[in-house]
Parts: sequence; C-alpha cells; structure tokens
Amino acid sequence: MTSARTQHQRPIPANDDGEDARILQSLGYTQQLHRRMGAFGNFSASLSVISIMSGTLLLFGYGLNSGGPAVITWGWLAVGPLVLCLAAALAEITSRYPTSGGLYYMARQLGGERWSWYTGWLNLLGLLGGIAAQDYGIATFTAAWMNLQFGYTPTPGSLLALYAVILALHAVLNLFGTRLMNILTSLSAWWHLAGAVVIIGSLALTPSHHQSAGFVFTEFTNNTGWSAPVYVILLGMLLPVFALAGYDTSAHLSEETHHASVAAARGVFRSVAVSWIAGGILLTTLLFAIQDYTTTLDGPTGVPVAQILLDALGMAAAKALLLVIIVAQFLCGYTVTASASRMIYAFARDGALPGSGLWKKVSRTAIPANAVWLAVAVAFVLALPSLYSSTAFAAVTAISVVGFTSAYAIPVLLRLLHRDRFTPGPWHLGRWSRPIGWVAVVWAAAVTVLFLLPQSSPVTASTFNYTPVAVVVAFLIAALWRRFGRGSYHVPRSSSPTEDKQFEGII
Repeated sequence: MTSARTQHQRPIPANDDGEDARILQSLGYTQQLHRRMGAFGNFSASLSVISIMSGTLLLFGYGLNSGGPAVITWGWLAVGPLVLCLAAALAEITSRYPTSGGLYYMARQLGGERWSWYTGWLNLLGLLGGIAAQDYGIATFTAAWMNLQFGYTPTPGSLLALYAVILALHAVLNLFGTRLMNILTSLSAWWHLAGAVVIIGSLALTPSHHQSAGFVFTEFTNNTGWSAPVYVILLGMLLPVFALAGYDTSAHLSEETHHASVAAARGVFRSVAVSWIAGGILLTTLLFAIQDYTTTLDGPTGVPVAQILLDALGMAAAKALLLVIIVAQFLCGYTVTASASRMIYAFARDGALPGSGLWKKVSRTAIPANAVWLAVAVAFVLALPSLYSSTAFAAVTAISVVGFTSAYAIPVLLRLLHRDRFTPGPWHLGRWSRPIGWVAVVWAAAVTVLFLLPQSSPVTASTFNYTPVAVVVAFLIAALWRRFGRGSYHVPRSSSPTEDKQFEGII
C-alpha cells in the first residue's frame, strides 16, 4: 500500500494539448490569456531576454574597467555553472506551478503569504530594472551607430530622449497580441544565434592582428578606484550575472504556452545553458579582437564594442554589425517588457498592487495593456539618474540583478525548507534537487549582498551606487501597501491534479 507521503511526493504528469486549462484551474486560475506559444517560442522568449548580444555587450566596457579581460573570461566560466544551478532549481518548481505569477505564486504555495508578497515585489523590481537597463543600453548602442554614421555626439539628455522613444516602441509592439509575440520571440532566437555567428566569424577571420591568449586570460585592469584586487574581481562578476538573468520569462509566459508544465521548465534551463556557451564564445572573440586597449575604452563612440568592430573591421562592417546587435537588443527589450507586463498583470490579478483593478485589465487582444504602459513608465523613472550620474547604467543593472536573483532564490529556499509542501512536476531533478538547490541559494545570497556595495571609488554623488536606495524604496512601498492593502491580496492555493503516473525528470 502506498503511503500518504509517497503519494504526496509523486510527480504530477505532463499535460497534453487539452489539459493546460485544467492544470491552470487546479492552481486556482481560469484561462484568460491565449495559448498560442509553443515550446520553442517559450524557450526563445527567455533566450531573447538573456540575449547574448545584450547583457554581454552592454556591460562589456564595465568589465574591461572592473578587472579587464582576465576577469571577464574567468568570471564567465565560473559564474555560468552557478547560474545553471539556480535555473535548474527554479525550473523544477516552474514545472509544478506554471502560472504568469511565477515566483511569487511559487513562494505562496511553499512559504505563505508574507514570503509571496515580498518575492513578488523583488521580482517586479528585477523586471522593471531589466527593462531600464536593456532599453537604456539600446539607446547607447544606437547613439554609437549614429556617431559612426552622422558624427552624432550624445548627451545625457539626448540619450534619455532616445531611451524614451525605445520604451514607447516596445510598449506599442506589446499591444498586438500573443501571435506577434510568438513570431518575434522565435525570430529573436534565430537572429541572436545567426548574428553571433556572423560577428564571431568576422572578428576571428578578418583582423590582421589578434591579442595573445595571455592577454585574454591573464590581463588584469582596475579602473574602479578601489585598491583591493579581490573586491575588483567580485565587482566584475556583475557582467556575467546580469547577462545570464531573465530566464524566469519562460515562467511568466507559461499561461500563453502549450504544455507549459514541461515547456516552460525546459525554457528556463535551456535558455541559460545555450546563452552561457554562445555568450562565452562571443566574449572571448571580442577580447582577442581588441586592437588597442586604451582606444577601446576611450573611443569617440563611447561604446567599447563599437570601437572594437571599427578598429578590427573598418567603418562599413562596424556599422553593419552594430545594426545587427541593435536589432537583437531591440527584440530582447520587447520580450523583457512582455515578461514584466505579465508579472504586473498576475500580481494585480491577486490584488497585490495599488490600483490592481486597473493593471489586471485585459484588452480585446488578450493583452494586459495597462500593465504594459505601467512597466515602461516605471522603467523610465529608474533611468532618470542618468542625467547626473556617470555610474547610473551600472546601478540600474545591479538593481535588476538584486531583484532577479533574490526573487529566484526564495522559492528554491522554501522548497528546500518545506519538502513536505512540494510535489514535483513532470520536469524535476530527482536526487540532485537538494544539493543543486543549496548551491543555488548560497550563490544567490552572496550575489545579492555584493551588488548592494559601492562600485566606484571615491564615492561621490555622480558615482554613488543607488541600488540600495531603489531596493529600500521598493521594500517600503511593499511594506506600506501590505499594511493597508493586504486585505485585497489573495493567491489561490493549488490542488494537485488527480492523475497518478510517475514521470522521470528530463533536462
């Protein structure tokens, strides 16, 4: 006779085409969004948000100043497996709870309302910071292309205006429905991979001069103002951690995905694995292609990647490849906005936001349009310090990393602490679940603390890392609204599906 404990821990089955709505209903929700996204589209969405031509390239100059080639190379190799552990642990929980709410819904089932509330606010902070970092980065790359094409020299004000235009374009595109999203996310995946192949091939074959392996693997550069090499090396970890974040997108789009309990979980894990491999090749190729280190850092374009392309390939090729990068980044920004809007929609649906009734509304195209506009509006506010801060972009990326990483880790920690509350889904880690989970939690805690610390010395108004301020403000808003608005907050309790089959975990 099977014990109650064995029954409780038995994995739920993978869903067939007609079962997505039933599984969602067992989690406490009715189907409102259109399920028009396949497994590849879901995977592509997270791959697009991670975007090897966004995170890796947007912070490439930061990496050159915060440790240089050695830290970029070894940091990428070291951080990748740790992020994969966190992604795998999160994918396992996503398989059991495939909802648009994602992390905060998982925290509610595994830890209770208080855990759920603050997990949701952290996840929202990470997503909104992700939009700001991504779209402001697109503005800087677009300005670099305009410098090569027209001799345009950007100012903080003109960059902010360009950033606002990009935000608006992403919002408008997000209003057209899931069918367009499925097309654009699939296009984005192929564009990223094909574009990376073209850039890597061009930089590997065309330049007459390449840096030595010694330069790529051992050259250490410290332009942070801090004298302690270990601290500088740790600061340099911001590049790989930010570049490999955003894979919860697959979870947030699960209510629009067929066979979500498997497809969304695979999307979470595989997007990180593919991005780590492809991103590592792209980064080392760029490092080998540097012609002059000083010019790369201080070139007229203001973007080290653009300067590398210009020095190594010439003007025409540099402009063409910059356009390839900008299109990839634009598609990434589009998907980040979609992910954030679904999180806002789901959080508002459960009564967690001020004005929830407004943000949970769904348009005739089954899109949470008001949530889309809220996402881009808050992202614009997060980038306002760029008008006076030379380190604003690094701070925005750190806000995203702190929000994302801590929110990812909370459901994993709760799953480890409350084993009796979790029933594995069809995608699971088996006996590796606990060791991988603990590695992920310890790593996430260290990263969260690290990126709250100062990034440049001396600390002045223009170099101040305002990440702690943003996090404190978010927590204050969350705490105040919980005090006055918690009566409206209700996350449904899930009920296990009735099927009784065993499924093996498949990565």
